[in-house]
Amino acid sequence: MGTNDTTCPGPMKATSNGVFQGENPMHYALPLLILQICIVLFLTRVLSFLLRPLRQPRVIAEIVGGILLGPSALGKSSKFLNTVFPAKSLTVLDTLANLGLLFFLFLVGLELDPKSLKRTGKKALSIALAGITLPFIFGIGTSFALRNSIADGVSKAPFLVFMGVALSITAFPVLARILAEIKLLTTDIGKIALSAAAVNDVAAWILLALAVALSGDGGSPLTSLWVFLAGCGFVLFCIFAVQPGMKWLAKRCPEGEPVKEHYVCLTLGIVLAASFVTDLIGIHALFGAFVIGVIFPKEGHFASSLVEKVEDLVSGLFLPLYFVSSGLKTDVATIQGAQSWGLLVLVIFNACFGKIVGTVVVSLYCKVPLDESLALGFLMNTKGLVELIVLNIGKDRGVLNDQIFAIMVLMAIVTTFMTTPLVLAVYKPGKPLTKGEYNNRTVEDTNQSNKPLCLMFFNLIEASRGTNRKESLSVYAMHLMELSERSSAILMAHKVRRNGLPFWNKDKTGNSSDMVVVAFEAFQRLSRVSVRPMTAISAMATIHEDICRSAESKRTAMVILPFHKHVRLDRTWETTRNEYRLINKKVMEEAPCSVAILVDRGLGGATRVASSDFTLVITVLFFGGNDDREALAFAVRMAEHPGISLTVVRFIPSEEFKPENVKLEITEDHAGSCSGQTRLTDIEAITELKAKVREQESSRSDSDIESRIVYEDKIVKCHNEICEVIKEYSRSNLFLVGKSPEGSVASGLNVVRSDTPELGPVGNLLTSSESVSTSASVLVVQQYVASCDSPTVGVLKNTTKAVLPVEDSKSP
Repeated sequence: MGTNDTTCPGPMKATSNGVFQGENPMHYALPLLILQICIVLFLTRVLSFLLRPLRQPRVIAEIVGGILLGPSALGKSSKFLNTVFPAKSLTVLDTLANLGLLFFLFLVGLELDPKSLKRTGKKALSIALAGITLPFIFGIGTSFALRNSIADGVSKAPFLVFMGVALSITAFPVLARILAEIKLLTTDIGKIALSAAAVNDVAAWILLALAVALSGDGGSPLTSLWVFLAGCGFVLFCIFAVQPGMKWLAKRCPEGEPVKEHYVCLTLGIVLAASFVTDLIGIHALFGAFVIGVIFPKEGHFASSLVEKVEDLVSGLFLPLYFVSSGLKTDVATIQGAQSWGLLVLVIFNACFGKIVGTVVVSLYCKVPLDESLALGFLMNTKGLVELIVLNIGKDRGVLNDQIFAIMVLMAIVTTFMTTPLVLAVYKPGKPLTKGEYNNRTVEDTNQSNKPLCLMFFNLIEASRGTNRKESLSVYAMHLMELSERSSAILMAHKVRRNGLPFWNKDKTGNSSDMVVVAFEAFQRLSRVSVRPMTAISAMATIHEDICRSAESKRTAMVILPFHKHVRLDRTWETTRNEYRLINKKVMEEAPCSVAILVDRGLGGATRVASSDFTLVITVLFFGGNDDREALAFAVRMAEHPGISLTVVRFIPSEEFKPENVKLEITEDHAGSCSGQTRLTDIEAITELKAKVREQESSRSDSDIESRIVYEDKIVKCHNEICEVIKEYSRSNLFLVGKSPEGSVASGLNVVRSDTPELGPVGNLLTSSESVSTSASVLVVQQYVASCDSPTVGVLKNTTKAVLPVEDSKSP
C-alpha cells in the first residue's frame, strides 16, 4: 500500500479544465476527491442497509467499507487503486478526514459531562475500573507475545501502553447507539453501562495521551515528560481560562432565539486553535478538540444548536473518509501463516476475556443478577471509532506495524459485531407479567376493583383524578424521542442519564419540554395525582414496542395517545406527522390494556386550571359493546370531579328502524353467544349507571347541589336522526365514544370517511362530518379484550365483573 511511500509525486492541481479541453479530471485534486467521497458514501450506506437486520451499528459498515476499498479487497487491483486512490491524492484525503475527525471528537466531548462523572455510583465506577484494569493487564501480556513473534524492533514502553489502551477501550458513542437499538438505553442496565463507559472513555484518553507522549521521536525520556506536562498544562488552561468564556457565550444564547453565526464561528475557531496547540505540544491535534468538547457547557440552548449545525456534515460526509483512510492502511493479506492467525485469535480472546470477565465478576460482587452481569460484560466490550484512532496514531508513529495493525482492526470489528447478538441472547428485558400480576387492564375493571387508576396525557388528568376515591391516580407521562442516525440522539440519551429521572430536566432553561415538566411537577404537588415521568428513545418503526412494554410493566389500565392530526386556525385538519398514525395503529393492536386516542381541540392545553375553577362538560355517546362500556366507565370516573358535568346519551332503535340498515350487525355479531353476553353486560352497566343517577338525585334533594350525571335515552330510526341528536350536544367540551360500537343503531351509521379507521365510525362522524358541526375534543376508547376466540373467557370475565360491585357494597 502506498500510503507511506517515500517517493514524492508531483503536486496535483485543484481543478481541471474538463474533458473537452483534453484533460483527465482524475488527475486533479478536487474532482478526484469528489469521486472518492461519492464512492465511500455509496458503499458505506449500502453496507449499513445490509447490516441493519442484524442490528449492527453504522460504525461496523464504515470500518468494513474502508477495508473493502483498501488493499484487502478492491485495492488488490492496482488499476483501481492507482485510478481512484492514487498515492498523490492521499494527503488531501487524510487531511480532510482528520479535519472531520477533529469536529466529530468535539461532538463526542459534548456527550461527556464531567458533572455526571462525579455523580457516578459506586457500582458503575467499580465496573468501569474493572473493565479498564484487567483488559489493560491482558493487553500488556499480549504485547509480549506479539513482540516475541511479529513485532520485532518496536519501542517497548509505547507498544505496551498502546496495546493496553487498545484492549481496554469501550466506545461510548457506539455503546449508546447499541443500547438504543436494543431498547436498553433508559433501563437500569443501560444507565450503568453508559456511566461505566463514560468513565472508561475518559481514562482511555488519559492513557492514550500518555502513550502518545512516550512514542515521541525524541531520544531523551525528559522529552516525553515535557510533552505530558505540557498537555496537563493545556487542560488546566482550558478549564480555568477557556471554559468561563464558553459559559459567557452560552448565556448570551437564550432559548427560542437562533444562535448568532459569529458565536458558532468563534466556537469552531476555538476548536481548531486548541487542536493546533495540542499538535504543537506533540500529543495529537484530536486531543484539543476533545478537551474543548468536554469543558463546553452542556446546559442551555447553545450546545444543542451547535450539535445540530455541525454533526450532519461531519458525521455524514467527513467521518466516513477517516474509516477509508484507515482501511487503506489495513491489509488483511499481511496476516499469513498459522502463527499470525493464531495471534489474531489470541488477541480477540484476550480482549474479550479481560473485558467481559472483569466486568462480570465485579457486577456479581455488586449483586447484579447473572444475566445482567453477562450483558454488561458484552456491552463494555464494544469497540469503535476511538479504537481506530488509537491504532492509527500507533501506526503513524511507528509503534504498530502493518500486520499488528490489521490484527487489531479485525479484533475491533469482531468484538463490536458480537455485542448485540450476545446481549440479546443472555438478557431478555421486558419479561411479560403473569395474569395474576396484571389484572386491571381496563378502566372498567379498575373502577370495580377499587384499585389505583394508572394512565399513560393538563386538563384531562385533572378530569380523570376524581375526588371521592381512597385510591390515587397514577399518570405515567412518557416522553417519546425518535432515535435517528444523528449523534444528537445520543446526546439526548446522555441527558436522560445525567438528569437522574427521565426527561425530568432540572435546568431552568425555559424550553418547551422543560415547561411541560414544570407543569407536571406543579400538578403533582397540588393534586392527589402521582405523575411519574418516563422516556422512550427508539426508532419510529419500533417505538410502539416501548409504549406497550412500559404499559405492561407499570400495569396501566389505559394508554392515551394523541391523534396524528391537529386543527388549524381555519378549522381544517393538518397532519402533524404520518408516522404517528402508524404508532397509534400498532399500539391499538398490541397494547396489553385499554387504549384511547385524544383528538384535541383545545382540551389538552399546557396551562393547568386550578381544581376550584375547573369546569368541563362531557358527553358519552353510548351505542353498546365493549368499547362503549369502557368509555362510559372512564366518564363515570371523571364525573366524580366536582367541576365536571356528564351526560350519557344511549341510542335505542325505534320500531321503524329499517332492516336494510342492520347489515353491520351481522358482521359484528359473528360470535353468537358472545354478542348476547355483551348485550347483557351493557344492560348491567346501564342499570348500574341509572342507580348512581337515582342516588345522586336523592342526595340532591337534601341540598342545592346540581346533578353532575344526566342519563338520557334517545330513540332513533335512521342515520340523520342520530346526527340530529349528536348536534344537540355539540357545545360539549369533550365527547367520549367507543372505537367499535355494537348493535343495530351503530350499524346504521353511514360514515363516508375511512382514512382514519382508528377513530371508528362515531369518532369519524364527530371529527369530519359536516352534518355534525362541533368544536369539542373527542376521546375514542378501545377496551382491552384478552381473547375473542373463546366465549367462555368472556362469560367468566363478565360474571366476575357482576359479582365485584356486590362484594364492595358490603364492605364498610
